[in-house]
Amino acid sequence: MDVLDTAEKNLEAMELYTRLLTSCADAFSEAEVLSFARDCNLPPAQALPMLLAAACGLRPDEEPRHRLLYEQYLLPALRPLDADTYANDPYYASVRFPEKAQGRWTFRTQVFAPYTVFPCGDTCALPDGREIQPLGYFTRAFPYPAVLQDGREWMTVTPNETETMRADIAAARGKIAVFGLGLGYYAYMAARKKDVSSVTVVERDPEIISLFRACLLPQFPCRDKIHIRQADAFDFLKETDMNGFDFCYFDIWHNIADGVPLYLEIRRAMAAYPRVPCRCWIEQSMLIWLRGVAVDGVAPLL
Repeated sequence: MDVLDTAEKNLEAMELYTRLLTSCADAFSEAEVLSFARDCNLPPAQALPMLLAAACGLRPDEEPRHRLLYEQYLLPALRPLDADTYANDPYYASVRFPEKAQGRWTFRTQVFAPYTVFPCGDTCALPDGREIQPLGYFTRAFPYPAVLQDGREWMTVTPNETETMRADIAAARGKIAVFGLGLGYYAYMAARKKDVSSVTVVERDPEIISLFRACLLPQFPCRDKIHIRQADAFDFLKETDMNGFDFCYFDIWHNIADGVPLYLEIRRAMAAYPRVPCRCWIEQSMLIWLRGVAVDGVAPLL
């Protein structure tokens, strides 16, 4: 594949994924997917991408470029997920999530309806240059914990979080610093590891810290390893010698759009500590996005 042509296709695919997730992810009910599958004599796993393609404005049977996007980007990205596998995740299996509000924050259990599509992993670059955003869906309703800030979903523990944090959890060791509390998924999973001695969580919002300490932390089996510091991440970095940690993890953004500027600032700050391993949530997706922006003619501020 030509490099420039592949870059253009990747940009088109990024637009397709964005359109799908923002406008079409829950466009079809279970009944509609199953009815279409019966009418076309197809299994639902083949029927769903056809419906999604039409909803996104793709005409694979009429436009060669649309067929390419459908076959090379949409089909490889989309997969059904096993609900039991995720329900048996240690965090899901042991933490009970209350319905509670405090200040601007609300704890709530939300549900993925069957055949609702959502991101399920970091963007991956294939050997041929294609950049694929993993997408998943369940064939039955799947509840998941969420925190809303002023009514807007801000933090969740969904298959996307579990998949995008898996390698970062595996890398944690020794005395670690975690920036961003969320629902404590990363802290929970890291603290379970025998080769992790302590987890210092840096979180700036006192209300979410209060909710977490009251409702979730008491349920963590390794809670004695977890220590919470109320502070802004960048103030903490300025005031703390990070050489005192063996590993750092940053998760202080909602998505790529608001994460890239923070990510670049973090990388500049952590350059002063070259011996401290550092990982950032959805880092690969942000690096791919930055590369795409550069290819498109706008150089990122590295």
